[in-house]
Amino acid sequence: MSKLYHVSSSPHARSRLTTGKVMRQVICALLPAAGFGIYRYGESALLVLAVSVLSAVLTEAVFDYIAKRPDTWKDGSAVVTGLLLALCLPAQVPLYVPLAGSFFAILFVKCFFGGLGHNFMNPALAGRCFLLISFSGVVADFSVDGVSAATPLETLASGGTVDAVEVFIGYGNGVIGGSILALCLGGLYLWAVDAITFEIPAAVVISFSAFIALFGGQGFDPEFILVHLAAGGVMMGAIFMATDPVTSPVTSAGQLVFGILIGILCGVFRVFGSAPDSASYAIIIANMTVPLIDEISVPLPYGLKKDTKGKKGIPKPALILCAITLIAGMCLSSVYEMTKERIAQQKQAAKAASYQEVCPGAVEFTNDSRADQVIADLDGGVYGTDFGKAYIHEAVIGKDAAGNVAGYVISAGSGDGFEGMITLSVGFSADGTINGIAFTEINETAGMGMLCKEEAFQGQFAGVKTERFSLNRSGTSSLENEIDTVSGASTSSQAVVNAVNAALDFFAANFQ
Repeated sequence: MSKLYHVSSSPHARSRLTTGKVMRQVICALLPAAGFGIYRYGESALLVLAVSVLSAVLTEAVFDYIAKRPDTWKDGSAVVTGLLLALCLPAQVPLYVPLAGSFFAILFVKCFFGGLGHNFMNPALAGRCFLLISFSGVVADFSVDGVSAATPLETLASGGTVDAVEVFIGYGNGVIGGSILALCLGGLYLWAVDAITFEIPAAVVISFSAFIALFGGQGFDPEFILVHLAAGGVMMGAIFMATDPVTSPVTSAGQLVFGILIGILCGVFRVFGSAPDSASYAIIIANMTVPLIDEISVPLPYGLKKDTKGKKGIPKPALILCAITLIAGMCLSSVYEMTKERIAQQKQAAKAASYQEVCPGAVEFTNDSRADQVIADLDGGVYGTDFGKAYIHEAVIGKDAAGNVAGYVISAGSGDGFEGMITLSVGFSADGTINGIAFTEINETAGMGMLCKEEAFQGQFAGVKTERFSLNRSGTSSLENEIDTVSGASTSSQAVVNAVNAALDFFAANFQ
């Protein structure tokens, strides 16, 4: 009797592979990157990882209980989401950030769409994009031991050089899961156990590298391309996010198309966009094309004739939307190329006008060789360790009509702004008194951070001689070196103070 066949209804295919087993494999593959992140950043990285994973698991468990659904949190997919999200974050973020990100990813992107297998985009990536939009200031604050520094991409964007090997190993400033070596080891493990296929990662890497070689401005420079691959989340996205079986195409051909699309989008956002860290957006946009890619790439079963009458083909609205997107993209790219030179001229004119504004007695501005060498040695990196993400762009000497020194101007910037980089010119008289400041780039929130441009705020710096300013958040200050913050815009206010303090320090070190 024990040898009797057990007959059941179709399908008869059986596999020992379960969702839980696949998720455990992914967790194992992520452990090297998590371990290196903890080794490098210490307890803060461990706390971010723990809070993110616990938030994801508890969110799904509570939803399952309230909705009276099976305990899907036990399959490990929530752990994977929390782990992936945490690895995309800096180690120094406040703990409410990973908590909120995992909560959003699990509840809104996974559970509300029916759970695992029904979500149309990767939950961890959606959670990261939510955090980038909601908490951009803290999510983009990459620091080690409390000291802010430029990311490899920021250094490249400012014209500096980056050690590609250092970034590949994981010592470039960035996120917890920033070790590309560890991520690749995890990816090789997943490929070895057949948890992922090579098509998507290979297509992303090759298409992205080709785009950077063609449009990155450095030609086929292997080190330059490697830095771009190793920074900004491209490799993590290619290996662990884009290969998510729920949100990627089912056929090999479709996966190649999907990977190429992601690689090109990453390249477009990286080269032409304002946010270098854009792999998340590229993958999410590609996720939305998966139904269309499957419609095109899935072959007919053997022996089944193509029903040209009944087959609807690609929906007409999808074709129209695709055409509109392509035309709009081409138009935007063309406008950018046509206006690029004009924009550069306008920026140069704005800088010259700001110099004149903060050093009104000067009729010409000349460079100082020693100061220029100090700036060149910075190589586009962060200035000092006490001014956040502050940069020194240029330092000039203002001279009057008789050729005498009328003052000094230092162009400084801060990446600590709520909406990104703030750049300004700081004018000094010969004795070090600040003549005033003038903004050359500020894109903060209207009605809040943009109030830093108002005289009520920026006028506080004029006529003050000090070694350092501090930001006063408690009310009106009577101290000359304390700057009253703009109400509701302390992040923007602090960024301005950081830039001015960096300029003060540079002036004292090089002109006094």
